Amino acid sequence: MPIKIPDQLPAREVLVREGVSVMDERTALRQDIRPLQIGLLNLMPNKIRTETQFARLMGATPLQVELTLVRIGNHRAKNTSEEHLISFYQTWEEVRERKFDGFIITGAPIELLPFEEVTYWKELERIFGWTTTNVHSSFFICWGAMAAAWHFHRIPKYTLGKKAFGVYRHRNHAPASPYLAGFSDDFAIPVSRWTEVRSADIPAGSGLDLLMESDVTGPCLLAEPTGNRLYMFNHIEYDSTSLKEEYDRDVAAGTAIEVPHEYYPDNDPSRPPLNRWRSHAHLLFGNWLNQVYQTTSFDLDKVGLPKAG
Repeated sequence: MPIKIPDQLPAREVLVREGVSVMDERTALRQDIRPLQIGLLNLMPNKIRTETQFARLMGATPLQVELTLVRIGNHRAKNTSEEHLISFYQTWEEVRERKFDGFIITGAPIELLPFEEVTYWKELERIFGWTTTNVHSSFFICWGAMAAAWHFHRIPKYTLGKKAFGVYRHRNHAPASPYLAGFSDDFAIPVSRWTEVRSADIPAGSGLDLLMESDVTGPCLLAEPTGNRLYMFNHIEYDSTSLKEEYDRDVAAGTAIEVPHEYYPDNDPSRPPLNRWRSHAHLLFGNWLNQVYQTTSFDLDKVGLPKAG
């Protein structure tokens, strides 16, 4: 089934070119079906790139998804035009009365700041609280996952001596988890961050399950069944050239940066990188959306309400 996004969203042309099924608004209105309502709070600087990455993964599932793009109301984006934001985004204040089957909060390039020093931290804390009443299932990514883990469980983040940067092998700790259905015992995932969380800090009795972990870069995916939340500390949504663009940017700026780990063939940046995580990225998002579909209420107004009995 296709993903429903605004007809003029730049991601549409990219997705259609890639063969992703995209539904126009007129066709969606004719269908007698309730699509999953998924919100994306996009905190990344290149919003168009991030929109495309997440829409690509959700558009490949057999479920109809209607994507709502959301932004922080009091934060001005430096790398995305105001025209794009006005045309395609709503502020959280504008959607806070709505209910969502799923809600994604992305990473942001502010991980070295203490959480409380982030300019929009207070609004983000209100959003975290709002997800407990207006969202059936939340999916937090990279810095967004660290921020949520701190907000809900006071799990700290630690600054690394050097950037965790590249494609790292991860272990599957929970093959029976519905989120990891079909996953290999080990697999590759892109990592790009200056901070980490540690498994030793996961509170006993918190209900958090460690699903994925790397021997080098630590915890990757936590599931919280009681809160219906996923915390993904790495960038499984990245496309093939995301790490290359970050590396090229730093090299051009004269920033000290190592060649991304296990990313280029033979560690040679002159050669095109290989995407070794695409299938697992699609699998994870497909599994998440399937779980949302299986467990959410058909009546969207009942999302967040206590279940009878």
